[in-house]
Amino acid sequence: MTFKELNISEPMLKALTRKGYTTPTPIQEKAIPIALQQYDLLGTAQTGTGKTAAFAIPIIQLLSQNEESAKRKEIKALIITPTRELAIQIDNCFNDYSKYTSLRHCVIFGGVKQKQQTDQLRRGVDILIATPGRLLDLMNQGFINLNHVRHFVLDEADRMLDMGFIHDIKRLLPKLPRKKQTLFFSATMPKEIVSLSRTILNNPKRVEVAPVASVVDTIEQRIYYVEKPQKKDLLITLLREGFEKSVLVFSRTKHGADKIARILSKAGIKSEAIHGDKSQTLRQRALSNFKSGRTRVMIATDIAARGIDIRDLELVINYDLPDVAETYVHRIGRTGRAGQSGTALTFCSHEEYSMVVDIQKLTGKKLSAIPIPV
Repeated sequence: MTFKELNISEPMLKALTRKGYTTPTPIQEKAIPIALQQYDLLGTAQTGTGKTAAFAIPIIQLLSQNEESAKRKEIKALIITPTRELAIQIDNCFNDYSKYTSLRHCVIFGGVKQKQQTDQLRRGVDILIATPGRLLDLMNQGFINLNHVRHFVLDEADRMLDMGFIHDIKRLLPKLPRKKQTLFFSATMPKEIVSLSRTILNNPKRVEVAPVASVVDTIEQRIYYVEKPQKKDLLITLLREGFEKSVLVFSRTKHGADKIARILSKAGIKSEAIHGDKSQTLRQRALSNFKSGRTRVMIATDIAARGIDIRDLELVINYDLPDVAETYVHRIGRTGRAGQSGTALTFCSHEEYSMVVDIQKLTGKKLSAIPIPV
């Protein structure tokens, strides 16, 4: 299928062609026709599936087709996303896709002075991309009016939950018009997110893009059968002896990530933890240190690891096994990118063995067990 077959308008097709996009991803193929018909949508999709275009393209097309409304510079579409990095990424996409329209868009987020953002708001915008805290702050100061919003997107809802933003979202919802289209995206559906989706969606169409089960052939997968108390010693041994480049270590919990970072620091191995309880400034600094090589080892929770894209990531270590087999596939997919070779090591205790069975069933590959180095 092509974008043209999805009833994309000529200005949109021109913008997509300019960027070299001709074929929609599965989430785009499923979501764009639904969104163009202005149904509410509940989308289950991981970062990296192309979901930004899945909501940006229909919103731009619908707003630009209403010429009379387009002349009035008022906020007609609101996109909420949990982090500064994602907000900027979404804003860049709107910049690409709205090139041949008269629509104005603006991105606002915390951690920077607000004047540049409020100056843009004063000039008038059609589409606002925002993080929850800065949005509520500028609303309270009188810079933002949401009375004319027709399209509302809540992106990465489960990450909002992990980062403690759900209360901000609940404070925001009553400020929006009752009559609007809502597009709700989340990679996972914990019960709190299911409950939130039911309160804000009206007879939604559901779109789900299953994680790709096939694992990149260039990733060497190995497993150590090791009990919990011995995991820390094994990790230190491997990091000291085997790998010199960047290493991403996955912990199942935020507390666990901090604990692993402390253990490595005591062993003289420079590392940082990244998770939802860290401030945005600390997360950004840790990510920059990791990408530049100043920090060799990053310990991350699954949700915090979204957006980490290191070109030459040599090694991923599953210190804890995830609760869901698909998550394992996404974890190890952080290495072996763009045809590069990579290694994924998994530490498995006796009580985690059932998850290994699920992983092998999903991937169709047996994990090679190797002895613990003495």
